[in-house]
Amino acid sequence: MSKSLRIGLLGNGSWATALAKMICENTHKLNWWIRSEDMIEHLAQFGHNPRYIESILLPKEKLNLSMDMQEVIDNSDIVIIAIPSMYLNDVFNEHKPKGLENKLVFSAIKGMIPQYNSIPARYLHKSLNISYENIGIICGPCHAEEVARERLSYLTVACPDTAKAEQFASYLQTRYIRVNTSDDVFGAELAAVLKNVYAVGAGLAHGLGYGDNFISVLISNAAIEMKRFIDSVHEIDRNIKSSPYLGDLLVTAYSINSRNRSLGTMVGNGYTVKSAVIEMKMVAEGMTGAKGINEMNKKYKVDIPIADAVYRILHERMSPVLEMRLLSDNLR
Repeated sequence: MSKSLRIGLLGNGSWATALAKMICENTHKLNWWIRSEDMIEHLAQFGHNPRYIESILLPKEKLNLSMDMQEVIDNSDIVIIAIPSMYLNDVFNEHKPKGLENKLVFSAIKGMIPQYNSIPARYLHKSLNISYENIGIICGPCHAEEVARERLSYLTVACPDTAKAEQFASYLQTRYIRVNTSDDVFGAELAAVLKNVYAVGAGLAHGLGYGDNFISVLISNAAIEMKRFIDSVHEIDRNIKSSPYLGDLLVTAYSINSRNRSLGTMVGNGYTVKSAVIEMKMVAEGMTGAKGINEMNKKYKVDIPIADAVYRILHERMSPVLEMRLLSDNLR
């Protein structure tokens, strides 16, 4: 594959904007699908997203902005999907994209597709007929806010065909972004879902007044739980302590930039789940992730008490106080 491959980006949120910043440092043109005409006009005139990560200044001459998703797909060799998981199926049903099966597709989605309780790779394969060999994922401990400030960060690009992962990685590598590659798409996607669920749990503990000592034990148990679940679903030789797994879990559980931790903190502070989601005004993927993992585990029956507790709090209106007390009696 040539270094001059055309890159397309679908989505206009904070992570999509951060990815646009990286890609624009490595290519002459970015084809970018954006849903809002007002946002396109603002980006074209001022070079920054008016709603998300406004501090990121993008080179206007490199942006090929369009509200026509099919146009972006047709004009791209690699397509990055950075649409939140809870909206992805509805967006694709609305726009009915064609030809993705002939592209190399990288998911920047960190959640479950709620209509199917499916990780993105499986959804893209089943719904859009994309070969698994042409599906990859962008993952790792990398908040959009720190990309904006050009803080040193690490990403992993995973694809069953590691040559394709390495080729695409060169489009994300910058002075402040280091990129590794992997072939573990399923494990990385499951980790990306689970870390959001566990970050909600860390936020719940924080909101309820538990201290750093307790939360550190909660997250160390969550890491063990994560490994147990991922190995049961897709057992291959992987190092769960590496950055796409443990690293992403830690940053999401502890960072002030974590939406999922914020959601948990608000619920722990006494907000209802509905009111917390409304007040946040941003997507916390742990909501759909908790439900999706719960549905998946009906088949695998893995012991995942922390994820189960988060699910019950978010979706069955169980008491955060009671659930965290029960967990505290069983953590080691």
